Amino acid sequence: MVLTRDNIKNGVVQRMVAELAGVMRVLSEDELAALRRQILQGVDLSQGVWLFAYGSLIWNPAFHFTERRIGTIYGYHRRFCLWTQLGRGCPERPGLVLGLERGGSCRGVAYRVAPDAIEDELEVVWRREMVSGSYVPTWVRAHTEDGPVPAIAFVINRAHERYARYLPDERVAEVIATASGRLGPCADYLMNTIEHLAELGIHDRPLERLRARVLAKRSEGAPAHIA
Repeated sequence: MVLTRDNIKNGVVQRMVAELAGVMRVLSEDELAALRRQILQGVDLSQGVWLFAYGSLIWNPAFHFTERRIGTIYGYHRRFCLWTQLGRGCPERPGLVLGLERGGSCRGVAYRVAPDAIEDELEVVWRREMVSGSYVPTWVRAHTEDGPVPAIAFVINRAHERYARYLPDERVAEVIATASGRLGPCADYLMNTIEHLAELGIHDRPLERLRARVLAKRSEGAPAHIA
């Protein structure tokens, strides 16, 4: 399955979570709306809103935008730090997906959403990224060639039950090499991220080293992952 704007709007993510029968809590529409209002409170929206993408939003944004810039944020770096039993894993063999973790810097993509599209497009993004509250929408400053822009980024919620605290590189590689879910293999998520970053001229060395470990695991037949 590929996430699209239409199937996200139609509640496909919420239905996928509901199938887990209590494994993962889903935020209500009221809760999602309240979080959107909170992050936008007091913000001048006359020029639209920027969103900072660092993972799958780069290669599958699934929302409408009017401008895209490569940008760098400071104080956070991308890391596989969120367990998932859904898109890239299952309850028996959870996968890992990216989050923004404290420290360092991160190069990614800043997307601008037009002023008249903010409500509709942020609803799509929130239904996708905030379904269980595993991220904290956070204002960051994305430094681009055309100047800095304030952008919303999805930082890992370190208090969330699925937050993956420090995991050794070998463990992360094992999980990514073996996990798979409704959206496909966890390894594809990693490979797509690296490939699309490279197309933009962005080389994330830690992810590239992780890819080498994952490929080695897959070629040798990685042992079963136990969460």
